[in-house]
Amino acid sequence: MIDFRYHIVSLISVFLALAVGIILGAGPLQGAIGDQLTGQVEQLRLERNELRDQLDATNLQAADNKEFIVAAGPQLVDGSLQDRRVAVVDLGEVDGDRYEAVQEQLENAGASVVGHVRLGADWTAEDQEDTRKTAATEVTNLVPGADEAGTDEKLAAALATSLTAKQLAAPEARTSEAVLIEQKLADAKLIEVVQPQDVPADVVLLLEPQASTAPTKDATQEATVDEAKAYAVSIEVLLAQAAQARSEGALVAGSTPVTGDLISTITADGDLAAVLSTVSGIEEAPGQISVPLALAARLGDKVGQYGFEDGATAVIPPAVQLPPVDRTPPGAPESTSGTDATAGTTDTPTEG
Repeated sequence: MIDFRYHIVSLISVFLALAVGIILGAGPLQGAIGDQLTGQVEQLRLERNELRDQLDATNLQAADNKEFIVAAGPQLVDGSLQDRRVAVVDLGEVDGDRYEAVQEQLENAGASVVGHVRLGADWTAEDQEDTRKTAATEVTNLVPGADEAGTDEKLAAALATSLTAKQLAAPEARTSEAVLIEQKLADAKLIEVVQPQDVPADVVLLLEPQASTAPTKDATQEATVDEAKAYAVSIEVLLAQAAQARSEGALVAGSTPVTGDLISTITADGDLAAVLSTVSGIEEAPGQISVPLALAARLGDKVGQYGFEDGATAVIPPAVQLPPVDRTPPGAPESTSGTDATAGTTDTPTEG
């Protein structure tokens, strides 16, 4: 049983220990401890200054490299997509500044954006399957080869068809089916028409929105978010595949990848990476410059994943020399110039 004397002894022991510490600290150990602490502080100060100098030098070098890339960009992309027509599909709310920067590089390459649509939230929402099924039923007869496909495959094929389908006798004009598909998808709130399209596109650019960094509240909510994200990405993959199959070339472009997004999913899947090209890092100049170069490479039958992340094929796409665009309708006299900057898509694919 602990009594009063035990407490007295404990208190005396504590005070004795404090007294010994004070005596030693103020006496024989005072100089040694003080010198040691002073030396450590001085060493830390020197290391901090060295790291600050290294960081300043690295930032200066990065700024110089970025300035060089921005200055060299127009020469790198100049003419790489001459007279090609691009349809853009936002896979969500894409930052306007990033879109304008990418559009500028496409124009520097000689291409033009002829149509721009944005997917509605219902396109990838798991609780909107009935809405998508109804819309898919309405467009099935307008999409060649989509009869036996699933709901999301039909919609993917329908959107790709609406962007690229051209009349055989007049390749510069969209088909009536393409126009009707676009109208039905817009009426169903599955897409929003950002820029009306008058002519068929040669290639399709799918822009992935910037990944959300908002933290989840708990593990259960995080698991739910991951499942919803995986579900949405699986539908986006179908759209990328349909865009590639029904155009002369397609490209998925977005910010620096995060785990589970569309670009990282394609890069990690050998089968997808063999047919779908991607560009990451479009928030910076190198990624923006790579977009037209990657589209040109895909037209040249070269597939790759371009960026700085692990698993990327290369930092920048290879240079590809594309043949001039020939939009001469079947049976018409051959063009003497070989190009028509005011007409629609190529009558036959230009890739190798």
